[in-house]
Amino acid sequence: MNKYLYISLVLLTTILMGLAFPISKIGLTYAPPFFLMGARFIIAGSLLAVIVARRPRPRSSQWWKAAVLGFFQSAGVMGCASYSMHWITSGESSIITCTNPLLVIVLGTLFTGAVYRGRQWLGVAVGFVGVAFTFGFHIGLQPGTLISFAGAVFFAVSTLLIKRWGPAFDMTVLAAYQMLAGGVILLLLSVITGHPYFIINSTSVTILLMLAILCSIIQFSVWFYLLRSGDPAKTSAFLFLVPLFGVIFSWLMLDEKVQWYVGVGGAFICLGIFLVNWDSRKPAEIVIPKEMPQQG
Repeated sequence: MNKYLYISLVLLTTILMGLAFPISKIGLTYAPPFFLMGARFIIAGSLLAVIVARRPRPRSSQWWKAAVLGFFQSAGVMGCASYSMHWITSGESSIITCTNPLLVIVLGTLFTGAVYRGRQWLGVAVGFVGVAFTFGFHIGLQPGTLISFAGAVFFAVSTLLIKRWGPAFDMTVLAAYQMLAGGVILLLLSVITGHPYFIINSTSVTILLMLAILCSIIQFSVWFYLLRSGDPAKTSAFLFLVPLFGVIFSWLMLDEKVQWYVGVGGAFICLGIFLVNWDSRKPAEIVIPKEMPQQG
């Protein structure tokens, strides 16, 4: 891929990822988190499915993979991110959620046989010092920090699964159906955990459409394309831009103030991600087996 196109697409998708956090925070005024995210992905997935209707649909054996990705990527990541914002700011949620690249290294080593250099493991250590600063080195640990970190784990798992399963799919088709699956899961969670509602007015409808079109259809399509077209670890390195954009947009749109420990933690996380992924030599390959070993 042309490097200028690659950089442009990375900037586009990370800006939209960062923008989604304060928009979601505003949206919580009009709907509970699981219902808001569920409606977002049902609308986005349905629209994108219509757009790609002429493209090859997943084969019978691929539907469950799209559903699993929907569980991790749409329901897991954004469900946790939005729910965490009951306790923490949208800027803090974006920083913690985007520790994903560090977790890709850890999970890739444990479950896919990937081998990484000492410098990359130093980056993991530095990054997790940043995580500790962000939600562990200050008084009053919030439930939202742990929920947001769970979202980062879901994000890392989905990144590895997309790299493993993605080549067999049309990535835009996959983006559509995994969003639909994630949306259904989130709506069911909304029914189970409380009374779903949505206050309809011009502001709430605008927020929902922005989340569905800009921060879902465009963002997911571009992100899946980048993961399939290149090394997922290198591409994930640019996620350090997401909390930067998230904090900036949260400041502009919500007048959120970032505490000193969150800023320090975010800086350590960014440095850790840089050390993990940004190498002048050829990056370490993530070796993902074609098939997982059978249990039993």
